Amino acid sequence: MKKKVRKELIEWIILLTVIGIIYFGGWHTEVVGRIQQVVLTTGILSPNEVEETKIASYNYLLEDFEGKQVSFTEFEGDVVFVNFWATWCPPCIAEMPDIQSLYEKQKEDVRFAMISLDQDEAKAKEFISRKGFDFPVYFLRSRLPDSYDTHSIPTTYVMDKNGFVKIENHGMAKYNTSKFNQLLDELSKTK
Repeated sequence: MKKKVRKELIEWIILLTVIGIIYFGGWHTEVVGRIQQVVLTTGILSPNEVEETKIASYNYLLEDFEGKQVSFTEFEGDVVFVNFWATWCPPCIAEMPDIQSLYEKQKEDVRFAMISLDQDEAKAKEFISRKGFDFPVYFLRSRLPDSYDTHSIPTTYVMDKNGFVKIENHGMAKYNTSKFNQLLDELSKTK
């Protein structure tokens, strides 16, 4: 009986030590993100099309990684994939490789705006560089219009060429699916 209790105590100490190292080493966000990536591979978390008519607002400013100010009005008339994310958000990190794959397939027909909400912009830049993502990343430089609900992240919007919001998704999702690619293809072909 004492051996069993001692063995169980040692297992708990090892487990708590590993968790402590991951947490205090600053790796917890990426570890949780990796676990959530496994969930995304199942495809059970997919975005849904917006039921009611909602018009996107293009009235805000962004800044790219090179420090160039970009008015979001430059995106009007295009199909746009907008994702609000941060490096401290495990679900954001979990869906990014999938979004990168989607970007590689759709970058000719769809404009992407990955908008970092990080306070430490250098950290966001380092993260994107380290991961090798090449989708366009921006920082907000003005107040976001009320039509965007980013109280939780990740939050993703897809707008058609006429400025109608077709997808509004709060939380992580798997975007690089045949169904979602088909939706983007249809939006791109529509005038």
